[in-house]
Amino acid sequence: MRRAVAVRLSALLAAGALTAATGVALSTTTASAAAGGVTGYATQNGGTTGGAGGQTVRATTGTAIHQALCSRASSSTPITIQVEGTINHGNTAKVSGSSCNTAAGVIELKQISNVTIVGVGNGAVFDQLGIHIRESRNIIIQNVTVRNVKKSGSPTSNGGDAIGMESGVRNVWVDHVTLEASGGESEGYDGLFDMKDNTQYVTLSYSVLRNSGRGGLIGSSESDTSNGYVTFHHNLYENIDSRAPLLRGGIAHMYNNHYKRLNESGINSRAGARAKVDNNYFEDSKDVLGTFYTDAAGYWQVSGNVFDNVTWSSRSGDHNPAGPNPTSNTSVSIPYGFTLDGANCVPNVVAQTAGANKGLKVSDGSCTPQSPDPTDPGPTDPGEPTDPGPTDPPAGTNLSLGAGADGSSKASGTSYGNVVDGNTGTYWSPSGSTGSVSVKWGSATTVSKVNIRLASGSGTIGAYRLLNHDTGAVLASGSGAGTVSFLPASLKKITLEITNASGTPRVAEFETYAS
Repeated sequence: MRRAVAVRLSALLAAGALTAATGVALSTTTASAAAGGVTGYATQNGGTTGGAGGQTVRATTGTAIHQALCSRASSSTPITIQVEGTINHGNTAKVSGSSCNTAAGVIELKQISNVTIVGVGNGAVFDQLGIHIRESRNIIIQNVTVRNVKKSGSPTSNGGDAIGMESGVRNVWVDHVTLEASGGESEGYDGLFDMKDNTQYVTLSYSVLRNSGRGGLIGSSESDTSNGYVTFHHNLYENIDSRAPLLRGGIAHMYNNHYKRLNESGINSRAGARAKVDNNYFEDSKDVLGTFYTDAAGYWQVSGNVFDNVTWSSRSGDHNPAGPNPTSNTSVSIPYGFTLDGANCVPNVVAQTAGANKGLKVSDGSCTPQSPDPTDPGPTDPGEPTDPGPTDPPAGTNLSLGAGADGSSKASGTSYGNVVDGNTGTYWSPSGSTGSVSVKWGSATTVSKVNIRLASGSGTIGAYRLLNHDTGAVLASGSGAGTVSFLPASLKKITLEITNASGTPRVAEFETYAS
């Protein structure tokens, strides 16, 4: 099989323009995974409830996660594990017990069932540490970030997969997660979301997969065709070279996903696989659907998709794209109910809802804003996941004063340096409604809070990300201006990336604070 080329890291922080936000409904932000919210194929085969009805425990290390699994009465005793903080090799050891089968350097969910792992509070980040599900069933993973998991170099974990499933896995719901790498196979990374060796009844929903050579696969070889019944919906695939996903045998349903910058190929249906591809938005991409790198054909049923600046190669040999005008060559029957957003709404809906630390927001399927049901309980646990929002301006020393600044674009007459000059009468604006500006220092500086001040006449920031520019890690995300806090990070450069705005933002000051 032809190896995917290295991911285009030069495009790592490029932001696409989005139109005004529409079409989201807010979910209940309870601290345990909302089992009633499971969708897609994970609702079949008896359903997916995770740890519902069992004990709830809190963990701040990988070892504590393993200890929680090993402390159960049996390997099937339901449990919900609320996770907060950074989980890494330094705090993830093997724990032994009759109800678990764990390992060091990976979150090992092996030969167990009825487990929920959910990020709470300021968020859960699995840093260079993968999650491995093997010979297990009824698992929920929700509201966590898994980043930079490697199969070569140091440290390594989980064969380079952010989340990997294998060997008779059944009924897994992965929801509102962010899966990230910093390159392709040549940089030491493998897949973001892999399923193999008889893995079935899986849903990946409201999640972000970005900056990787390989998005994920269903089936590890042309003979591994016992996998399938997988649903992908309301996910963002961004800056991915290939495998979005690769499907060998089985059935997959992809609806209402936003595919942006698929650099070599996208949905790769092969070896008799059948993909139902409904109301997705493909943007700035190449060969987004077809059978690639094999002569073992796969099939697809397409409906309602938007192809925005998508290029198609000519068919030749083992390279058989479905375009430039994709048509169905099979029919796929879906056994569960689902509601489609219009494809044109997908970029905005996904931008508002997908990924960790988004408050577990979901679409209402109507492309119109909708508030939560007033009977839904609001957050009661201080550790529940909530959107980071503006608070009062912080006290302390503004570390941006005297620092440097740069960015990705600027409007005529504005300057990056205006965000660090302490003068709210000057400002930086991107050349359009999206762009990025950074504060940088000559040596590593610890930052845990920023305050974004807008100048008079500014447009509104609809969505943003705060990035550790040194590593590409997402420190926080949200909307609007004001103060946001996050786990302390030592860095030389921090970036404000505006991905959606109403009008042109005018950032007067990008203040940074140690605490």
